[in-house]
Amino acid sequence: MQFLPTTKKEMERRGWDRADIILFSADAYVDHPSFGAAVIGRLLEAQGYRVCIVPQPDWHGDFRDFKKLGRPRMYFGIAPGCMDSMVNKYTANKRLRSEDAYSPDGRHDMRPEYPTIVYTQILKKLFPDVPVILGGIEASLRRVAHYDYWQDRLRPSILVDSGADMIIYGMGELPTLDLCKLLEEKLLHGNTEREITLKDFRQVVHKYPVRQTVTLEAQDDVPRGITADDILLHSYEDCLANKRLHAENFRHVEEESNRLTPQRLLQPTADKMVVVNPPYPPMTTAQIDQSFDLPYTRLPHPKYKGKRIPAYDMIKHSVCLHRGCFGGCAFCTISAHQGKFIMSRSPESILAEVKKITQMEDFKGYLSDLGGPSANMYAMAGRDQSLCQRCKRPSCIHPAICPNLNTDHRPLLQIYKAVDSLPGIKKSFIGSGVRYDLLLHESKDERINEAARQYTRELITRHVSGRLKVAPEHTSDAVLRIMRKPPFRLFHEFKSIFDQINRQAGLRQQIIPYFISSHPGCSEEDMAELAVETKSLDFQLEQVQDFTPTPMTVSTETWYAGVHPYTGEEVASAKTQREKLRQRMYFFWYKPEERRPITESLTAMGRRDLLERLYGKDHGPVISSRTSVKNNKNSDRRKRRK
Repeated sequence: MQFLPTTKKEMERRGWDRADIILFSADAYVDHPSFGAAVIGRLLEAQGYRVCIVPQPDWHGDFRDFKKLGRPRMYFGIAPGCMDSMVNKYTANKRLRSEDAYSPDGRHDMRPEYPTIVYTQILKKLFPDVPVILGGIEASLRRVAHYDYWQDRLRPSILVDSGADMIIYGMGELPTLDLCKLLEEKLLHGNTEREITLKDFRQVVHKYPVRQTVTLEAQDDVPRGITADDILLHSYEDCLANKRLHAENFRHVEEESNRLTPQRLLQPTADKMVVVNPPYPPMTTAQIDQSFDLPYTRLPHPKYKGKRIPAYDMIKHSVCLHRGCFGGCAFCTISAHQGKFIMSRSPESILAEVKKITQMEDFKGYLSDLGGPSANMYAMAGRDQSLCQRCKRPSCIHPAICPNLNTDHRPLLQIYKAVDSLPGIKKSFIGSGVRYDLLLHESKDERINEAARQYTRELITRHVSGRLKVAPEHTSDAVLRIMRKPPFRLFHEFKSIFDQINRQAGLRQQIIPYFISSHPGCSEEDMAELAVETKSLDFQLEQVQDFTPTPMTVSTETWYAGVHPYTGEEVASAKTQREKLRQRMYFFWYKPEERRPITESLTAMGRRDLLERLYGKDHGPVISSRTSVKNNKNSDRRKRRK
């Protein structure tokens, strides 16, 4: 099985003198269904197109990596990576991360900041007459005006900053295929020698708009004109002047991203109009199977021989069962990119992929994950789809689980059973996060309740590798409401069940909760109460993070604007580094070096009750080991001076 060509020599081995489409990826080239460039490349290849991938091109010097394959016949595509480049590079405190998980040997220097912008500007300089189309999460979440945390400013659509000609947002398979079909029918007419010019491209997509794409048009020349069915957003300039207007925009963007009958969005920007065409309906099982069943090698390109790609190590023996997530967590970008509706693969497609994994040389019989954006949403959907057609809710489970939602875990149990019965499978683990509110939900159908109980027991006894990941995110119900997460009492309930099943089965497994500090609406006092609550549960927290504002989330818009996009209510946020560190320290209340600042803070707050619960009645600050060493050194110096 061949990899898609990455060099001129690899093209020549296939007998190609040129490519139809060239994809520039900011990730290393791993030919696997979890890597976006590989998915789109294989999909186009299956349609007969000659596709090349240039992974992590050098953006310095003479730009030879951008020139080496020449001009494509149709267009350049930009695939900036599986993660947002800035989240990939920097922590919430804007410090460089220790490694880039999607680069060989975790190297930092293989991708620029904002590769979408950098790559596009280089290509436009070298090939001004070739269309450039943006895809991937970086462009998808920046399709309209958005707050950029790393530059601390509101930026226009990435089409403006990059100079690209189109964005394909969300899951790119359907719009990519339809765009190529359109270009074939209207421009190429089967002529394998003809080149598509930028003028040709713009004329065609203006006359025949493709769903789930974004273009930049003259304000007086919007395709098919501005109609009553369109939603006209506040202009970029008005949003710059008034943060509340930007927050109001976000509500429309989120709602239309998660509707079955969405409307077109228009945003004036300078003398242009950003035109966001409505997304496609959720992919059918047949469509998503087609994407996962393509002939991937499931391996990194041979050019990386002897080098480690951390992200690949994590997923190479895992299987994604579905796309989409109806959780609607306020800080999460999954639904903004994949949508809230669950698109599930068929059992046949899943089992075929598992069989391929069992044939890998380094496979020892253990699947690292049978999951998805959430581990236990497979095959779940609204019972009455006519109600879903009218629904604008961004979450099907917040503030309460929708009575129309079918929460049946039986299809997932059948998948687990079928996978575990395959030759070569010793054990399959669930590495994705589990929504315990779905497991605890009381349905009117007792068969569904029994399936949830059965799933819970099977999960804990058969599919946990010693540690089960769940994400309560906080202990304060007020903060959890802003996060769109369930009340913390449900975590207590689930932990009790987890502990009980472990005792009954003679297991000694841990539950690993994830928590976030500095989220909008979270105060230092909330974090102190989190520390007390988690101490009472005997946790010393490991999986924690500071809130990082990323484009196109409720939390980010609330953090930036200071008001909630849906209610207009003012919401306070920790914004300075000092405020963030003072919240974060409560995660680590058990560390000696944090005791003094926590003691001082709680005393100033008047919360000596929390202080006693953390450190007991004798709660005076201790001398940390670091301070102790320093004092000993000073003592030694004094002795020497005497």
